[in-house]
Amino acid sequence: MNLKKLILTENACYKTGQTITPRGIMVHSTGANNPKLSRYVGPDDGLLGKNPNNNHWNTARPDGREICPHAFIGKLADGTVATYQTLPWNHRGWHSGGGTKGSANSTHIGFEICEDGLTDANYLNAVYLESAELCAMLCKEFKLDPMAAGVIIGHYEGYKLGIATNHADPGHWFPRHGKSMDDFRNLVKKLLDGSAKPEPTTPPQPPAPDQALYRVQVGAYSSKANADAALARAKALGFKDAFIFKQ
Repeated sequence: MNLKKLILTENACYKTGQTITPRGIMVHSTGANNPKLSRYVGPDDGLLGKNPNNNHWNTARPDGREICPHAFIGKLADGTVATYQTLPWNHRGWHSGGGTKGSANSTHIGFEICEDGLTDANYLNAVYLESAELCAMLCKEFKLDPMAAGVIIGHYEGYKLGIATNHADPGHWFPRHGKSMDDFRNLVKKLLDGSAKPEPTTPPQPPAPDQALYRVQVGAYSSKANADAALARAKALGFKDAFIFKQ
């Protein structure tokens, strides 16, 4: 995780000084095609880049709204993905909506993933992993069970539970790339117990001259059985398009 900190001290939410005991984490996405962190986090710290409209959320009421999450995940000026903490983790954020329908503000840490056009699988995979790593860190810090009911939830799940306003995020985005909140929670659990770490692999031995090769995207093998085994490992790791061809 590429974690930075820029607390939005000018936001009215921060100035309330209210704190909570976090009992869960709510995952949001911004609903706008702009993956740049500088749109929401500012002023520029030398990594974020300039916001030409100066409409970041380090103001009392961004866009006239009472809104402020604990973090944002998106792109830095150089295009790499990072997480920016924008409130202390135990601060009462404004992320799940107002009134009684937004009661998750008093129980959950909330963070926003900066959306793009929702079609870039590479970007989604990067922010998805960054988000899971953030949740794993927070679960460890606050002793949260990621698989317990209501602990790690999307905004849309919060609405179904009656603790957030009616939003679809990130349920309108993850499934476009074959992912769900259940998958997300499972990944957080694997990050916590260490099972998400890739196993070390032995480099393949060079084949004998003039021997036919069975090629897999991840390597070349002189044995068809070894090629089949490598293909199975690749698919288990999520490479759904892996295939074998004979050279």
